[in-house]
Amino acid sequence: MMLEVSRDTFRLAQVFTISRGSRTEAQVLTVRAGDGWGECVPYARYDEKLDSVTAQIAGLPEGISRADLQDALPAGAARNAVDCALWDQAAKQAGVRVWDLIGQAAPAPAVTAYTLSLDTPDAMQAQAAKNAHRPLLKIKLGTPDDMPRLEAVRRGAPDARIIIDANEGWTAEVYADLAPHLLRLGVAMVEQPLPAGADDMLGEIARPLPVCADESCHDRASLAGLAGKYDMVNIKLDKTGGLTEALALKDAALAQGFSVMVGCMVGSSLAMAPATLLTPGAAFVDLDGPLLLAEDRPVPLVFDADGVHAPDAGLWG
Repeated sequence: MMLEVSRDTFRLAQVFTISRGSRTEAQVLTVRAGDGWGECVPYARYDEKLDSVTAQIAGLPEGISRADLQDALPAGAARNAVDCALWDQAAKQAGVRVWDLIGQAAPAPAVTAYTLSLDTPDAMQAQAAKNAHRPLLKIKLGTPDDMPRLEAVRRGAPDARIIIDANEGWTAEVYADLAPHLLRLGVAMVEQPLPAGADDMLGEIARPLPVCADESCHDRASLAGLAGKYDMVNIKLDKTGGLTEALALKDAALAQGFSVMVGCMVGSSLAMAPATLLTPGAAFVDLDGPLLLAEDRPVPLVFDADGVHAPDAGLWG
């Protein structure tokens, strides 16, 4: 069985901005393993590029098993796409769904966050008002001037639950100043307020609301360094290197007293589909990638008032 890798580009519905930059499209790699397939999003933050991830996949031996894959590649985008493709292939060969192979029930619909891009306060208030009907909004922040943005979002969506992703953009001093205001405005959780590798202060300052590790948590090996600093971990398939490690990370995190968030990069429904299997028991789900796109896979995930649904067999798994 040869692995085939192709590049796909999906236009975004609007410019998407975080503290590290802006984009107008999602560039992904699609991997096929026989009749199974998977998707990954190479991420520059982790020194991944389309070419480098393609080369990692091309270097794998023909017919590699899912078990051998875990040692053949490090946690990251390349392993993720191959791992998910092998899960899909296994389900198709067995004539069952992936959750049957794992030994769990089909995941129920899960309410997902909808992400508001970093922008001016007025623009973010308009975004919030447009999406005020959604039960959970995620705000991209991460600058020293975020209070006006947060106030504006709350004005635009007075009833929505709000979580914040700072994308490593704050200092300990900025976060300490903001924290009381986050509570005042009803923020339910803050994600990665400080840079990974410079987050020891989280163990020394008060955490008046739950703090979630994103860039600081990749796989099970990350957990030991998070104790006392974080309350929650964000599990993303492109960080864990696939569904296999993601399932193990979820079990280990819960066993060690962390809550779990299920997150995503900006990709298509194919990238989100395996992550729906992680949603049972998660404190927060953020699988809104397809909602940010202007185009998607032929059999997309279903999003409705109940949340994101498990994938149709025509998509994955």
